[in-house]
Amino acid sequence: MELILPLVLDGSTGTQLQKRGFIGDCAAEKWSLEHPEAVIDFQTRYIEAGSNIIYSPTFGANASMLESHGIFGAVRDYNKRLVALSKEASAGNAYIAGDISPCGRYLYPLGDATFEDIYNIYLEQASALEDAGVDLFVIETMVSISDARAAILAVREVSKKPIFVTFTCDESGKTMMGTDVVAALAVCQGMGIDAFGLNCSTGPESMLTQLKRLAEHAEIPLIAKPNAGLPQVVDGKTVYNCSGEEFTAFVTQMAEIGVCIFGGCCGTTEEHISALSEAVKHIKIIMPAEKHRDILPCATGKRFIPLPLAVSVPPAIKCDSSIGETLEGCESELICIELNSDADVQDFADCEFAVTSALCFKCENIDILEKALRVFQGRAMYDGSLSEARLMPLVKKYGLII
Repeated sequence: MELILPLVLDGSTGTQLQKRGFIGDCAAEKWSLEHPEAVIDFQTRYIEAGSNIIYSPTFGANASMLESHGIFGAVRDYNKRLVALSKEASAGNAYIAGDISPCGRYLYPLGDATFEDIYNIYLEQASALEDAGVDLFVIETMVSISDARAAILAVREVSKKPIFVTFTCDESGKTMMGTDVVAALAVCQGMGIDAFGLNCSTGPESMLTQLKRLAEHAEIPLIAKPNAGLPQVVDGKTVYNCSGEEFTAFVTQMAEIGVCIFGGCCGTTEEHISALSEAVKHIKIIMPAEKHRDILPCATGKRFIPLPLAVSVPPAIKCDSSIGETLEGCESELICIELNSDADVQDFADCEFAVTSALCFKCENIDILEKALRVFQGRAMYDGSLSEARLMPLVKKYGLII
């Protein structure tokens, strides 16, 4: 599948559902299936306004979120039926993106889920969306790298279709989990996704500031899907007063730094998408180029840590039950951990959240190395004697730096 840039995404789903009677007293996915004409109507309007891609209304259609609403064993059925609504709306006139959102489970110390727990939640939904016949996948409104990584790996397990990833952040560029979006870019870009950007967050002007930061390190197309400005509460209802003209005022500046994919999030309607569709007709697309080969783009689950190519790898620290204390007390820019067994990986997994430095793994067993890469919610380096040929699958899958 070849996507021709620039692309116009759709606008808000939640705003449109609320306009048609959804009051939040049940899962939005359940309400959508009970009111299919509402979904078909607003998605048809988005396509008529110029959307090239519409998001399937499957935002919370994963097991964790559905079960929180008392809906069990319905992931495959819900995703199939919800995608079918988008297919009916598109009538072949727009691509359908299988929409995947945060699953609501958290790794220790914030929650009790393991990475594999989160991965399996996404795997079930990704498989259902693939079987339902989506054209691409969008992993959106991400706030933690663990969710994004698990979702990317899950999609790649079942599909070769394009993957877009968007995070949501505040005006400082941090998510509610404390992740810098530049770190998120480094991790997700290394895993081979097709486009990266921001959604929700703030209005277009504030989003532009963070997109400029991303542009310094992006080698893939950037996505901008902002809210219709900041919301106001009027008569007890949330109202967005950003006009279509105001919403598109920064499109040219966004395009100049590599944004090639545009859409709208909370508060946006077909009027905003129509204005956006017209605005992108007048921009020059500047594709992000391969860059920054003078740095090693390391990252933890929260921080982007660019290292010089000539960085010296410190002596490896053996991984054992005391590794947590070592990580918490580490002030080095780069730390190297030696892994020799599954027990080492488990010891590391128990304290992975404490990593604040760039991380290098020293390991001579490819299977142990992969297990450690799944556990580490960042982008790591490798130091050891495993051949490049054996390491390349891990480079492509996890963004391992060699």
